[in-house]
Amino acid sequence: MNYLWKGHRDQKNGGYVWSMNDDGHADTNKQGYGHAFVLLAASSAKVIGHPLADKMLADITEVLQTRFWEEKPGAIAEEFTGDWGPIDGGSYRGQNSNMHLTEALMAAFEATGERHYLDKAEKIADLVIRRCAGSTGFRVGEHFDTSWALNKNYYHPDEMFRPAGTTPGHALEWARLTLQLWVLGDKKHAWMPDAAKNLFVQAMSLGWDKDKGGFFYTLDWDDKPAKTNKLWWPMCEAAGAAHFINQHLPADAFYEDSYRLIWSTIANRFIDHKNGGWHEELTEDLVPAHTLFPGKGDIYHAFQACLIPLYPADGSLTKMISENPGRI
Repeated sequence: MNYLWKGHRDQKNGGYVWSMNDDGHADTNKQGYGHAFVLLAASSAKVIGHPLADKMLADITEVLQTRFWEEKPGAIAEEFTGDWGPIDGGSYRGQNSNMHLTEALMAAFEATGERHYLDKAEKIADLVIRRCAGSTGFRVGEHFDTSWALNKNYYHPDEMFRPAGTTPGHALEWARLTLQLWVLGDKKHAWMPDAAKNLFVQAMSLGWDKDKGGFFYTLDWDDKPAKTNKLWWPMCEAAGAAHFINQHLPADAFYEDSYRLIWSTIANRFIDHKNGGWHEELTEDLVPAHTLFPGKGDIYHAFQACLIPLYPADGSLTKMISENPGRI
């Protein structure tokens, strides 16, 4: 929290810079993706009473509202320069940053009780999932223009943050988030449970490698595997999604069997039993590889995958842990 507040926070121009090094060098661009995680950090910190939480929560809420939020579509813009200028003409809109903002907005609503956070989360989900994904058979589109028209031909060399085609892992992540949003919104949006089921089923039927196991990283728009390497984070999101579906929707052996299959594959292939941690990337044949990730840098997804199934599927992880002490 200190490093976010004193290092990443741009005290001159406002907002939070994308990356900081200890030698003082920084990528000063302002990414919607990064700001979503600042909101998640501040919200989680408020739940446990961190002294910086209120200041950061107020600051990031204002930045998101005044710099990123676009009321007409009901979602955020993607990125700006350090002094809030456009990048590439300001023409790109992405689902990934909005997906993570949905996660953070729900956490902020839980931490504060302020309804405007939940309202924004519902607007994003309605746009990205009900309308956009719903129009493509619940294949989650990644890349859009300013009017949120899907760009199926989009390509960017950074396949970690902007992969081409569709990404089964994001469908799985949205399946969990959509159910969480349904619960927090008092189950008033009837489309959400069906959407969550459709997202999960599509990801399992199209993205799961039925011969070798694991999820292909990306599919093309003909539903054929494109990037065939297997990453750890879709496995993590699949475990969380299956847990939420198993708790909230009518019993179906498919979801329980999927949960067991996912965790079995994690245990046998992704967890590094010799050196600790998880292999973040495997080849199509499930051999450790490093084409997208240089090492073991990210524990966010793996940590959540281990914790989410231990708690009620009723809200954000920080809130559930705080309300259910002694589970671990």
